[in-house]
Amino acid sequence: MRDKDCIEFLQDHLPRLGLRWAGYRKVRGTVCKRLGRRLRELGLEGLAAYDVLLERDAEEWRRLEALCRIPISRFYRDRKLFERFACRVLPELAQRAAARGDRRVRCWSAGCASGEEPYSLRIAWSRCAERADPEIAIDILATDAEPAMLSRAARACYGKGSLKDLPPDALDQAFARRNDGYCLRPEYRQGVSFELRDIRSDPPEGTFDLILCRNLAFTYFDKTVQDEVLARLDAHMNPGGYLVIGGHERLPAGAEGLVSCDKTLPIFRKQSATARR
Repeated sequence: MRDKDCIEFLQDHLPRLGLRWAGYRKVRGTVCKRLGRRLRELGLEGLAAYDVLLERDAEEWRRLEALCRIPISRFYRDRKLFERFACRVLPELAQRAAARGDRRVRCWSAGCASGEEPYSLRIAWSRCAERADPEIAIDILATDAEPAMLSRAARACYGKGSLKDLPPDALDQAFARRNDGYCLRPEYRQGVSFELRDIRSDPPEGTFDLILCRNLAFTYFDKTVQDEVLARLDAHMNPGGYLVIGGHERLPAGAEGLVSCDKTLPIFRKQSATARR
Protein backbone atom coordinates (compact mmCIF):
# COMPACT_ATOMS: atom_id res chain seq x y z
CA MET A 1 0.00 0.00 0.00
CA ARG A 2 1.42 3.35 -1.03
CA ASP A 3 1.56 6.12 1.55
CA LYS A 4 -0.32 8.40 -0.86
CA ASP A 5 -3.18 5.92 -1.18
CA CYS A 6 -3.41 5.44 2.57
CA ILE A 7 -3.45 9.20 3.17
CA GLU A 8 -6.30 9.66 0.70
CA PHE A 9 -8.22 6.81 2.32
CA LEU A 10 -7.80 8.25 5.81
CA GLN A 11 -8.69 11.78 4.75
CA ASP A 12 -11.91 10.44 3.26
CA HIS A 13 -12.89 7.97 5.98
CA LEU A 14 -11.73 9.52 9.28
CA PRO A 15 -14.47 12.22 9.25
CA ARG A 16 -17.10 9.47 8.95
CA LEU A 17 -15.77 8.08 12.22
CA GLY A 18 -15.79 11.44 14.02
CA LEU A 19 -12.00 11.65 13.74
CA ARG A 20 -9.76 14.36 12.31
CA TRP A 21 -6.95 13.91 9.82
CA ALA A 22 -4.78 16.57 11.47
CA GLY A 23 -4.40 14.36 14.52
CA TYR A 24 -3.27 11.39 12.44
CA ARG A 25 -0.80 13.04 10.12
CA LYS A 26 2.28 12.11 12.15
CA VAL A 27 1.05 8.69 13.27
CA ARG A 28 -0.54 7.54 10.03
CA GLY A 29 2.18 4.93 9.53
CA THR A 30 0.77 2.92 12.44
CA VAL A 31 -2.75 2.99 11.03
CA CYS A 32 -1.57 2.24 7.49
CA LYS A 33 0.32 -0.86 8.68
CA ARG A 34 -2.78 -2.07 10.46
CA LEU A 35 -4.86 -1.45 7.36
CA GLY A 36 -2.38 -3.47 5.33
CA ARG A 37 -2.66 -6.39 7.74
CA ARG A 38 -6.45 -6.15 7.69
CA LEU A 39 -6.50 -6.29 3.88
CA ARG A 40 -4.35 -9.43 3.96
CA GLU A 41 -6.62 -11.02 6.57
CA LEU A 42 -9.61 -10.38 4.33
CA GLY A 43 -7.82 -11.45 1.14
CA LEU A 44 -8.47 -8.08 -0.48
CA GLU A 45 -6.15 -6.63 -3.11
CA GLY A 46 -6.39 -3.01 -2.13
CA LEU A 47 -8.27 -0.14 -0.53
CA ALA A 48 -10.80 0.07 -3.35
CA ALA A 49 -11.96 -3.45 -2.53
CA TYR A 50 -12.02 -2.53 1.16
CA ASP A 51 -14.27 0.42 0.31
CA VAL A 52 -16.74 -1.97 -1.29
CA LEU A 53 -16.73 -4.06 1.89
CA LEU A 54 -17.32 -1.02 4.06
CA GLU A 55 -20.33 -0.01 2.00
CA ARG A 56 -22.09 -3.32 2.66
CA ASP A 57 -20.82 -4.26 6.13
CA ALA A 58 -21.50 -1.93 9.08
CA GLU A 59 -19.50 -4.15 11.39
CA GLU A 60 -16.36 -3.47 9.35
CA TRP A 61 -16.66 0.22 10.17
CA ARG A 62 -16.30 -0.74 13.82
CA ARG A 63 -13.21 -2.74 12.93
CA LEU A 64 -11.82 0.24 11.05
CA GLU A 65 -12.43 2.51 14.03
CA ALA A 66 -10.49 0.09 16.24
CA LEU A 67 -7.60 0.16 13.75
CA CYS A 68 -7.44 3.93 14.22
CA ARG A 69 -6.84 3.87 17.98
CA ILE A 70 -3.36 5.12 18.83
CA PRO A 71 -2.17 3.72 22.19
CA ILE A 72 1.08 5.67 22.40
CA SER A 73 2.05 6.17 26.03
CA ARG A 74 4.92 6.04 28.49
CA PHE A 75 5.53 6.84 32.12
CA TYR A 76 5.76 10.55 32.95
CA ARG A 77 5.01 11.42 29.33
CA ASP A 78 6.05 15.06 28.84
CA ARG A 79 8.09 14.72 32.01
CA LYS A 80 8.51 18.39 32.92
CA LEU A 81 4.81 19.01 32.42
CA PHE A 82 3.85 15.90 34.38
CA GLU A 83 6.13 16.66 37.31
CA ARG A 84 5.02 20.28 37.52
CA PHE A 85 1.31 19.56 37.46
CA ALA A 86 1.60 16.54 39.77
CA CYS A 87 3.61 18.29 42.45
CA ARG A 88 1.45 21.38 42.21
CA VAL A 89 -2.06 19.93 41.96
CA LEU A 90 -1.89 16.71 43.95
CA PRO A 91 -0.80 18.27 47.28
CA GLU A 92 -3.55 20.88 46.93
CA LEU A 93 -6.17 18.20 46.32
CA ALA A 94 -4.92 16.29 49.36
CA GLN A 95 -5.19 19.40 51.54
CA ARG A 96 -8.70 20.13 50.25
CA ALA A 97 -9.80 16.55 50.95
CA ALA A 98 -8.51 16.80 54.50
CA ALA A 99 -10.21 20.16 55.01
CA ARG A 100 -13.61 18.78 54.03
CA GLY A 101 -13.14 15.66 56.14
CA ASP A 102 -12.71 13.36 53.18
CA ARG A 103 -9.91 10.80 53.18
CA ARG A 104 -9.71 10.26 49.43
CA VAL A 105 -8.86 12.17 46.28
CA ARG A 106 -10.69 10.75 43.26
CA CYS A 107 -9.06 10.83 39.81
CA TRP A 108 -9.96 9.64 36.32
CA SER A 109 -7.41 8.77 33.64
CA ALA A 110 -9.42 8.74 30.39
CA GLY A 111 -7.79 6.81 27.55
CA CYS A 112 -5.23 5.14 29.79
CA ALA A 113 -3.78 2.79 27.12
CA SER A 114 -1.66 0.15 28.86
CA GLY A 115 -1.60 1.88 32.23
CA GLU A 116 1.42 4.15 32.05
CA GLU A 117 -0.51 7.33 32.86
CA PRO A 118 -2.54 6.16 35.89
CA TYR A 119 0.46 4.36 37.35
CA SER A 120 2.53 7.52 36.79
CA LEU A 121 -0.10 9.43 38.71
CA ARG A 122 0.09 6.91 41.54
CA ILE A 123 3.89 7.22 41.65
CA ALA A 124 3.62 11.01 41.61
CA TRP A 125 1.14 10.87 44.49
CA SER A 126 3.69 8.97 46.54
CA ARG A 127 6.42 11.45 45.66
CA CYS A 128 4.47 14.70 45.94
CA ALA A 129 1.52 14.28 48.28
CA GLU A 130 1.46 11.07 50.29
CA ARG A 131 4.26 11.96 52.68
CA ALA A 132 2.59 15.22 53.70
CA ASP A 133 -0.51 13.39 54.94
CA PRO A 134 -0.37 9.57 54.76
CA GLU A 135 -3.99 9.40 55.91
CA ILE A 136 -5.23 10.80 52.60
CA ALA A 137 -5.42 8.20 49.84
CA ILE A 138 -5.83 8.47 46.09
CA ASP A 139 -8.36 6.53 44.02
CA ILE A 140 -7.51 6.41 40.32
CA LEU A 141 -10.01 5.05 37.83
CA ALA A 142 -8.37 4.35 34.47
CA THR A 143 -10.51 3.71 31.40
CA ASP A 144 -9.83 2.70 27.83
CA ALA A 145 -11.84 1.41 24.87
CA GLU A 146 -9.32 -1.29 23.93
CA PRO A 147 -9.47 -4.58 25.91
CA ALA A 148 -5.93 -5.60 24.92
CA MET A 149 -4.54 -2.39 26.43
CA LEU A 150 -6.33 -3.01 29.71
CA SER A 151 -4.95 -6.55 29.86
CA ARG A 152 -1.43 -5.14 29.54
CA ALA A 153 -2.21 -2.54 32.19
CA ALA A 154 -3.34 -5.25 34.60
CA ARG A 155 0.01 -7.05 34.17
CA ALA A 156 1.85 -3.78 34.96
CA CYS A 157 5.11 -4.93 33.36
CA TYR A 158 6.91 -2.73 30.85
CA GLY A 159 9.94 -2.48 28.64
CA LYS A 160 12.68 0.03 29.26
CA GLY A 161 11.43 2.34 26.51
CA SER A 162 8.20 2.98 28.42
CA LEU A 163 10.18 4.09 31.47
CA LYS A 164 12.76 6.41 29.91
CA ASP A 165 11.10 9.61 31.18
CA LEU A 166 10.77 8.45 34.78
CA PRO A 167 12.98 10.17 37.34
CA PRO A 168 15.82 7.67 38.01
CA ASP A 169 15.01 7.33 41.69
CA ALA A 170 11.36 6.65 40.85
CA LEU A 171 12.40 3.74 38.64
CA ASP A 172 14.36 2.17 41.48
CA GLN A 173 11.65 2.94 44.00
CA ALA A 174 8.56 1.76 42.11
CA PHE A 175 9.74 -1.09 39.85
CA ALA A 176 11.30 -4.51 40.19
CA ARG A 177 13.43 -5.95 37.40
CA ARG A 178 11.86 -8.99 35.72
CA ASN A 179 13.62 -10.74 32.84
CA ASP A 180 13.96 -8.09 30.12
CA GLY A 181 11.51 -5.65 31.65
CA TYR A 182 10.28 -3.95 34.79
CA CYS A 183 7.18 -4.71 36.83
CA LEU A 184 5.44 -2.20 39.08
CA ARG A 185 5.67 -3.04 42.74
CA PRO A 186 2.33 -3.99 44.38
CA GLU A 187 2.14 -0.93 46.61
CA TYR A 188 2.03 1.31 43.51
CA ARG A 189 -0.91 -0.62 42.09
CA GLN A 190 -3.02 0.05 45.17
CA GLY A 191 -5.76 2.55 44.52
CA VAL A 192 -5.65 2.07 40.73
CA SER A 193 -8.54 0.31 38.99
CA PHE A 194 -9.34 -0.24 35.32
CA GLU A 195 -12.59 -0.31 33.36
CA LEU A 196 -13.41 -0.89 29.71
CA ARG A 197 -15.14 2.32 28.62
CA ASP A 198 -15.24 4.56 25.55
CA ILE A 199 -15.08 8.20 26.56
CA ARG A 200 -17.36 9.11 23.66
CA SER A 201 -20.32 7.09 24.88
CA ASP A 202 -19.73 5.40 28.22
CA PRO A 203 -18.33 7.62 30.98
CA PRO A 204 -17.80 6.25 34.49
CA GLU A 205 -20.11 6.96 37.38
CA GLY A 206 -19.55 9.71 39.89
CA THR A 207 -17.43 12.84 39.90
CA PHE A 208 -13.71 13.43 40.18
CA ASP A 209 -11.28 15.92 41.68
CA LEU A 210 -8.82 15.45 38.82
CA ILE A 211 -9.35 14.24 35.25
CA LEU A 212 -6.52 13.47 32.85
CA CYS A 213 -7.59 13.36 29.21
CA ARG A 214 -4.26 13.74 27.45
CA ASN A 215 -3.39 13.17 23.79
CA LEU A 216 -6.75 11.62 22.97
CA ALA A 217 -10.00 13.55 22.55
CA PHE A 218 -8.45 16.90 21.63
CA THR A 219 -5.97 15.33 19.23
CA TYR A 220 -7.90 12.68 17.32
CA PHE A 221 -11.61 13.55 17.59
CA ASP A 222 -13.34 16.07 15.35
CA LYS A 223 -14.82 19.32 16.68
CA THR A 224 -18.31 17.92 17.24
CA VAL A 225 -17.03 14.95 19.23
CA GLN A 226 -14.58 17.16 21.14
CA ASP A 227 -17.46 19.36 22.27
CA GLU A 228 -19.43 16.30 23.39
CA VAL A 229 -16.46 14.87 25.27
CA LEU A 230 -15.68 18.18 26.96
CA ALA A 231 -19.28 18.47 28.18
CA ARG A 232 -19.04 14.94 29.54
CA LEU A 233 -15.76 15.67 31.32
CA ASP A 234 -17.23 18.83 32.81
CA ALA A 235 -20.25 16.92 34.08
CA HIS A 236 -17.99 14.44 35.89
CA MET A 237 -15.68 17.04 37.45
CA ASN A 238 -16.18 18.42 40.94
CA PRO A 239 -16.34 22.22 41.32
CA GLY A 240 -12.78 23.37 41.82
CA GLY A 241 -11.51 20.18 40.21
CA TYR A 242 -8.83 20.04 37.56
CA LEU A 243 -8.66 18.90 33.94
CA VAL A 244 -5.26 18.16 32.39
CA ILE A 245 -4.91 17.71 28.62
CA GLY A 246 -1.93 17.05 26.36
CA GLY A 247 0.90 19.53 26.04
CA HIS A 248 0.14 20.22 22.37
CA GLU A 249 -3.64 20.14 22.71
CA ARG A 250 -6.16 22.96 22.95
CA LEU A 251 -9.67 22.91 24.32
CA PRO A 252 -12.35 23.57 21.70
CA ALA A 253 -13.44 27.15 21.29
CA GLY A 254 -16.26 28.22 23.53
CA ALA A 255 -15.32 26.04 26.51
CA GLU A 256 -17.06 27.58 29.50
CA GLY A 257 -16.42 27.17 33.18
CA LEU A 258 -12.85 25.91 32.78
CA VAL A 259 -10.18 28.45 33.61
CA SER A 260 -6.54 28.09 32.59
CA CYS A 261 -4.32 27.83 35.65
CA ASP A 262 -1.01 28.49 33.92
CA LYS A 263 -0.19 29.89 30.50
CA THR A 264 2.62 27.34 30.16
CA LEU A 265 0.68 24.26 31.29
CA PRO A 266 -2.52 22.70 29.87
CA ILE A 267 -4.23 22.61 33.28
CA PHE A 268 -7.76 23.94 33.72
CA ARG A 269 -9.80 24.43 36.86
CA LYS A 270 -13.57 24.10 36.98
CA GLN A 271 -15.34 27.13 38.31
CA SER A 272 -18.30 26.87 40.63
CA ALA A 273 -21.75 27.62 39.22
CA THR A 274 -21.71 30.93 41.11
CA ALA A 275 -18.39 31.97 39.54
CA ARG A 276 -19.71 31.12 36.07
CA ARG A 277 -22.52 33.61 36.52
